[in-house]
Amino acid sequence: MPSASSRTTAVSAVVAAALAAGLLTGAATTSASASSPAVSSPSAEGQVRIHDIQGTTRISPLAGQQVAGVPGIVTGVRTYGSKGFWFQDPNPDADPATSEGVFVYTGSAPTVAVGDAVTVSGTVAEFVPGGAASGNQSLTQITRPTVAVVSSGNALPAPVTVSERSVPARYTPAGDPAAGGSIDALPLDPSRYALDYYESLEGMNIRIGSSRVVGATDPYAELWVTVKPHENASSRGGTVYSSYTAQNTGRLQIQSLAPLTEQPFPTADVGDVLSGTTEGPLDFNQYGGYTLTARTLGKVTSNGLRRETTRKQHDDELAVATYNVENLDPGDPQKKFDALAAAVVDNLASPDIVALEEIQDNNGATDDGTVFADRTVKMFTDAIVAAGGPAYQWRSIDPENKKDGGEPGGNIRQVFLFNPERVSFTDRAGGDATTATDVVRAGGGAALTHSPGRIDPSNTAWTNSRKPLAGEFTFRGRTVFVVANHFASKGGDESIVSQHQPPTRSSEVQRHAQAKVVNTFVKKLLSVQKNADVLVVGDINDFEFSGTTEALTAGGALYPAIKSLPRSERYSYVYQGNTQVLDQILTSPSIHGFHYDSVHINAEFAAQNSDHDPQVLRFRP
Repeated sequence: MPSASSRTTAVSAVVAAALAAGLLTGAATTSASASSPAVSSPSAEGQVRIHDIQGTTRISPLAGQQVAGVPGIVTGVRTYGSKGFWFQDPNPDADPATSEGVFVYTGSAPTVAVGDAVTVSGTVAEFVPGGAASGNQSLTQITRPTVAVVSSGNALPAPVTVSERSVPARYTPAGDPAAGGSIDALPLDPSRYALDYYESLEGMNIRIGSSRVVGATDPYAELWVTVKPHENASSRGGTVYSSYTAQNTGRLQIQSLAPLTEQPFPTADVGDVLSGTTEGPLDFNQYGGYTLTARTLGKVTSNGLRRETTRKQHDDELAVATYNVENLDPGDPQKKFDALAAAVVDNLASPDIVALEEIQDNNGATDDGTVFADRTVKMFTDAIVAAGGPAYQWRSIDPENKKDGGEPGGNIRQVFLFNPERVSFTDRAGGDATTATDVVRAGGGAALTHSPGRIDPSNTAWTNSRKPLAGEFTFRGRTVFVVANHFASKGGDESIVSQHQPPTRSSEVQRHAQAKVVNTFVKKLLSVQKNADVLVVGDINDFEFSGTTEALTAGGALYPAIKSLPRSERYSYVYQGNTQVLDQILTSPSIHGFHYDSVHINAEFAAQNSDHDPQVLRFRP
């Protein structure tokens, strides 16, 4: 978080001294220097209260102004990260839209304690976590504070219970078109919209009862719960994100106010329960929005979630999988290779073809021009054999150095693994990083000019992004075309708690263009051979209901096979407590009667070998 000096205008020495003495009032503004912010007018009883600072919109009516002697009781102290404390007025007003709590940014470890009655003087500021370009809402706070402790050991203001009954079903109002789609200036309606409800509690002492975990504990000591146990529930305990209007209003991020050195954060998987009472101030941060910063943290009760195992394919079934192995390179510990290999063998039942995403070059993120990945793949295939799996052969195309995005220096790419005891690969030379494969007629059917080959790699749709890898396989005498993809990431998109509603999803422009290129290629295959078996697989980085998927399937060229699953099982990734689809397998019209499985072995668990769940499709060509 930026320093205080970067977040507010400096207070002049004259004003600071007056504030410290508690003498500066609205009538004294003429004594401040001309460069100082104006001092707020007191409320009717002659004193600015916290609800006056918070106001009835997301932006404080006193933003940029100085306030003096604001009273309240300290409800939480944060001594790490963005250091400061929350305090709350024990005498609220009657307006449900105005929060009674606010964060005081001190910049160093606060000297107050929970239960202290204090008065705070300082400058009201609106801090945007992640910066203005993030599109995030702002956090109202007091900066450059002078704090006076009036007494200690006071009872805290009673917490507001956040529950299924209190959180509205509607997520957010639409943004004001005249303000660029922003909701910042709209009057809060906490009885109607969930985001307004949470904003009306910003900085206040809240609590939740026993709540189901919908986002596993992450490396940053955070987890997600839902206070609405029946809201879009997944089959395994999560909350399914099934449309742009199904944001799951009951989700809350949970952090601890205690440093990890003092109180280890609990480890939880999706479906576990954070039981008992969790209580503390409601914060707003860059990585999740509204967050209960727990002063009192409940206990995790395990629900015993297990990693799934798919069934073995029958002799006459071709099994094709896609798996994002999360920046795999030889610098990773052998145990990661072993765990990923065991998943391929045991959980995925050794598919005939596996399309891998995020295979890095032979020295990983070391940026020295290396693009070969043969060592990475050999370590992985050797680990599969050691786990009792087949001796997979592999095909790929090395990218140009630093042209395909991903971790700098890593040169991630897609790789085909195939079991030569079950499948043969048709090699047609000439494909490289810059040479496009094409479709021709051969032997009465469609064929690739280069196999493996890249699809239209010079197209601007693939700038700084992975190019699709196409391969031609034969199974039981039938040709099957597989296109492995890793579309552009969602980096740069505004979050669903953005001040802009609907949020700006700038990254999807590139994915839409990429989807159109792949769709055009598939249509060309089908124009040459109407009944060609084509599978488009990989980390599409977009939802089954997205414009990206619509562009991929345009004209009936492809079908998103994950839609064959019940809605409660459609997911491959968990983000901010939303279980959602990023990884997909799409089928051409000739592929029917298939069996699809999203094999949940990573995304719902605190202990992950990748952050994605693999996908498997079995069919009879």
